[in-house]
Amino acid sequence: MTDIIKHECGIAMIRLRKPLQYYIDKYGTPLYGVNKLYLLMEKQHNRGQDGVGVANIKIDVPPGSRYISRYRSIAERPISEVFKKINKKFRKAKKQYGSEKLKDAAWLQKNVAFTGELWLGHLRYGTHGKNSIEYCHPMLRQNNWRSRNLVVAGNFNMTNVDELFDILVKLGQHPKEKADTVTVMEKIGHFLDQENQELFDQYKFSHTNQQVTEIIEDTLNLQRVLQRSCKDFDGGYAMAGLIGSGSSFVARDPAGIRPAYYYADDEVVVVASEKPAIKTAFNVPYDSIKEIEPAHALIIDKKGNYSEQQFIEKLEKRSCSFERIYFSRGSDPNIYHERKKLGQLLIPQILKGIDYDLQNTVFSYIPNSAETSFLGILQGLEDHLSNERIMAIQEAQKKGDNIDESYITRLLSFRPRVEKLVVKDAKLRTFITDDDHRDELVAHVYDTTYEVIKKGVDNIVVVDDSIVRGTTLEKSILRMLDRLEPKKIIIASSAPQIRFPDCYGIDMSKMNDFVAFRAVLALLKEAHMENLIDDVYEQCVAEGTKHGAPNFVKELYVPFSYEQVSEMIGKIVRPDDLKAELEIVYQTVENLHKACPEHKGDWYFTGDYPTHGGNKVVNKAFVNFMEGKAVRAY
Repeated sequence: MTDIIKHECGIAMIRLRKPLQYYIDKYGTPLYGVNKLYLLMEKQHNRGQDGVGVANIKIDVPPGSRYISRYRSIAERPISEVFKKINKKFRKAKKQYGSEKLKDAAWLQKNVAFTGELWLGHLRYGTHGKNSIEYCHPMLRQNNWRSRNLVVAGNFNMTNVDELFDILVKLGQHPKEKADTVTVMEKIGHFLDQENQELFDQYKFSHTNQQVTEIIEDTLNLQRVLQRSCKDFDGGYAMAGLIGSGSSFVARDPAGIRPAYYYADDEVVVVASEKPAIKTAFNVPYDSIKEIEPAHALIIDKKGNYSEQQFIEKLEKRSCSFERIYFSRGSDPNIYHERKKLGQLLIPQILKGIDYDLQNTVFSYIPNSAETSFLGILQGLEDHLSNERIMAIQEAQKKGDNIDESYITRLLSFRPRVEKLVVKDAKLRTFITDDDHRDELVAHVYDTTYEVIKKGVDNIVVVDDSIVRGTTLEKSILRMLDRLEPKKIIIASSAPQIRFPDCYGIDMSKMNDFVAFRAVLALLKEAHMENLIDDVYEQCVAEGTKHGAPNFVKELYVPFSYEQVSEMIGKIVRPDDLKAELEIVYQTVENLHKACPEHKGDWYFTGDYPTHGGNKVVNKAFVNFMEGKAVRAY
């Protein structure tokens, strides 16, 4: 993608269902859990490269023993950094006490950290300038009772942080920060404490305190904890939690916005944000990897028994389509085919844009994530050519002896022209220059392959995953392609026009960042309809943040067709000195749903948010834009 957009985040959880000694005896290493978690996280490094954290819990160690271990890092290569530190524990033990001790699970769990049965890993992108170690998950809420300790990591954003903060204050708490991570953890922690207290009160007169502790750990009802704590959440989330006594959960939002998958056998229960990570780490069939149902939590008790349990009322399933277009790894077979389909469905618009002149058109893509959609375009072109050949042969058969054999030969042998035109150079350090000259360096982040275009004759078609801001097109890609002197440049986006902010995990929160929004403002000005902008602003101020308010900002797009917005986007991103013709082609929302039928979350394209909080956010984002506030709206 030319315009990098970040999202939050990736989770990986492993519950070893056998004692540690089992894995040492079977696999010949005490690092079975460490190695598997490392693989899960490396295979999801696309989900977050700004910060990493790992937590581990030992189950049923004696009092006085440390049972929770955690490392976090914001180093340049944070995954490697964290696992180097973990492995250092084992190397130090081997050096001090000998290799035989590494075969003794009881000794390891008494003397070495990160030897527990419960693992939780997290990957994150730092958004809005917040990328210190304190923002790295897993977060830890500590207590002297094991069953009150809580470790939380998640892929989520809440739209109603202010409301959740006020609820905590009314409960009597004093939150240290107004942030979704803090409010989520403290709210779950509050009801975890309450569940503990209720069980303690139930058994305190019939058992000793130590016996009550064991009963609480064995009977803790995490479904009830989640029912009580999550009922006020408005957002997209896949939240993983570990309890110090050994039980755990992964809870998924009621619309299934954020992804979560799991696999279980008699040795492990494993959860990840993406299926290929589980497939690679554990070498299991794809059909054995299951999706956690929306509004359900995968709950694993202290003994390692697991089940999916509903904890909140379900909404219409609106899984994030950007996961399929861009974020998730394309090695998932379903995602791979969906991305090819997205490219294939662009063919009618592309053919129209080049006036069906395939002989004088070169096809390429912007590396590297658009490659799969590009393969779909090639497949679509081959299908088009096959139909043309069939029609030509049928026509020739009708003519009998008058067949133009040379034409038939050219038609049968013709292949679309494909070149690697766009090459991304090594990352240029633009901070070494002043603001006035930075754009000049940015323009050279990409380079091209020269002398493969017939000057003034050829069209160039370049496919991209998505066009968000359009700045890289304007400052780099288009100028670079124009140096090849083509007749026309077509930039084809395999995603529809991004018109509205996201508030469920993707770092797209400010209206003016979207070139489609800037285009509709330009169209309104051109049509002398600026009064509509003021009307929408007044509606957003008066009613926009009320519960049940609609998305008023959608009204700005109503007067114009999809094609008109695309055309204006082309004018906005077109450099003043561009010589070639330019056309911007966007995927349609209808075709997006054809390609990704199971992932209908499209609010950033359509403005149809799956929760009430989404409408509040977009209305507030528009108010911020109108008032010149460069802050996110949630």
